[in-house]
Amino acid sequence: MNWIVWLIIACEVGFWVFILLGLFMRYVFNRPSLGLFLLALTPVIDVILLIATSFDLYRGTIATTAHALAAIYIGVSIGFGKSMIRWADERFKYYVTKTGQKPVKLYGIDYAKNYFKGWLRHLLSYVIGASIIGIIHFLINDYDRTQAMIHILGIWSIVVVIDLIIAITYFIFPRKQ
Repeated sequence: MNWIVWLIIACEVGFWVFILLGLFMRYVFNRPSLGLFLLALTPVIDVILLIATSFDLYRGTIATTAHALAAIYIGVSIGFGKSMIRWADERFKYYVTKTGQKPVKLYGIDYAKNYFKGWLRHLLSYVIGASIIGIIHFLINDYDRTQAMIHILGIWSIVVVIDLIIAITYFIFPRKQ
């Protein structure tokens, strides 16, 4: 397996480790500053992945699906990162420390609006990831070396459109309780 795939896996694990450590420091050990510092380190993981992927491609490696996944990971991490941390924070407070309110399940138009906000985050993620892929394609200036990334971008484009269709259907057919 390509080492970039392993790095993506390590980054994803690292992302959640930093979040969990940050939440434990904040709520269990009553160290809010250290918790905030650990939560603030999550973007560093994206920078590490971006540098490693760029270096690998700079050395002359032919871009693979793994390189495209790295760009997607960075886009998703930036687009959804804050909301994922908020989601984890709410559940940690409720389920682990028993101090927060129970997370609310949404239905009807509230669910549709929330899903649409998620789609907007998906679109932002797509724009960021596609920009990274586009910049890499432009800098390498060799379609044969970046073909896999462009192919994955096409698939992701279809996924974004399908996700939009799903978001719209929740307004037409609201989720019932």
